[in-house]
Amino acid sequence: MPAVVEDELSLVFSALADPTRRAILERLARGDATVNELAEPFEMTQQAISKHLKVLERANLISRTRTAQTRPCVLETVRLDAAAGWIERHRQVWADRHDRLSAHLAALQARDEGPST
Repeated sequence: MPAVVEDELSLVFSALADPTRRAILERLARGDATVNELAEPFEMTQQAISKHLKVLERANLISRTRTAQTRPCVLETVRLDAAAGWIERHRQVWADRHDRLSAHLAALQARDEGPST
């Protein structure tokens, strides 16, 4: 089971690695948008934006709904929350290790600077 979680996290982090995709997610955080609306601020074709959207869909960061003739993109936050949770858990581990290393280095320095006999 952990391998599946890692694969999902890998897809999310891979999708987030691209600045265009991050900008698309930021735009969708303000509300649903069509491909044309998402393409407006970028100097790229609708086809190029569609490729970015497919990566985001594969990572389950967005979904597309059907509204009459359009298919607006919708931000899906569940995977973002999972990635943020993973980062937070590991941040705490790293912080704890840093604290232990700092304490160890302080003890070594105190020992080295201690009174000479």
